[in-house]
Amino acid sequence: MGGITVGRFRAGQDEAAWDGYVGGHRLGTPLHLSAWGRVCGRVFGYRNLSLMAWREGKVEGVLPLYLVSNVVTGKILLSSPFAVYGGILGEGEEAAWALRSGAEEMGREHGVQYVELRNWDESQCGGWERVTRYVTFLKQMEEDGQAILEALPRETRRMTRRAVEKGYEIRFTRETAAFEELYAANLRKLGTPAFPSKHFRALMEEYPEADVMELRLEGRMAAAVVSLYHGETVLPYYGASDPEFNRANPNNMMYFGLMREARGRGLKRFDFGRSKKESGAYLFKSHWGMEERELPYEILLVKRKTMPNYSPANPKFGLAIRMWQRAPLKLTRMIGPRLIRLFP
Repeated sequence: MGGITVGRFRAGQDEAAWDGYVGGHRLGTPLHLSAWGRVCGRVFGYRNLSLMAWREGKVEGVLPLYLVSNVVTGKILLSSPFAVYGGILGEGEEAAWALRSGAEEMGREHGVQYVELRNWDESQCGGWERVTRYVTFLKQMEEDGQAILEALPRETRRMTRRAVEKGYEIRFTRETAAFEELYAANLRKLGTPAFPSKHFRALMEEYPEADVMELRLEGRMAAAVVSLYHGETVLPYYGASDPEFNRANPNNMMYFGLMREARGRGLKRFDFGRSKKESGAYLFKSHWGMEERELPYEILLVKRKTMPNYSPANPKFGLAIRMWQRAPLKLTRMIGPRLIRLFP
């Protein structure tokens, strides 16, 4: 009596209990919500094997888990595909241990190569092998736009003020077509496949508060960002800018404008999201005076003997990336959605 039991998440039955628990947990993120699982299922066909811990009818913990199988990764269990955060949310060590044990058992049962938990916080960790490739940046926002601007480090503040003076037209929408075109061009430049249009449509349908902030200058789209919202936090999740406008600092305007808008809506925390250490995105974010936190991802090797690395920074992908960067944009938009699902 009174012990922890672990069971599979039941689609159509457990959404309210799952999301209620995520919403009340201090480490809960929009990527832990059942909505993310529906997006992964609808768009990419990944099988939802998420686990829930219960004690006497009350949720004590959740672990989003998805079965992914393809020619690149092999069969794996992942928390969560295309998500920068995941991992166990639990009430204590007993629930966390039960969920971790359940994931390990499920991994062996399905004969996976490995199980990966994309933890957000050190307290989610449980002794599996670490991936120390990524960091995230967080900020408690000042009371209004002017205070946010004044709090920026000197050089970032100077560039942001210059961007403000350009007179960008900013609008918020839930239409994604214009963003997708800009985002696909940015990904091609980075050597990364594009997401299918249905991915962004599914996001807007499953996340009612999600939006696209568009920045236009001289009547043209200069930058845009898709943001997710959770509690008092805004998470700019997919962002892109047109390099032709670089001298007008569109990225500075984009993120400052989003912080200003979010604060006006009563939100308090800005989550700048994941970046690979020493990458261009990392260097850009590191100049905003935010708290930098390492993301303690963990991997349990099951059938695989060595740690996986499907990051674009892996030299093995160098030739493929260079070829992709040279391919016509139209071709990458056609082929990209078929390839992106291989690298969740």
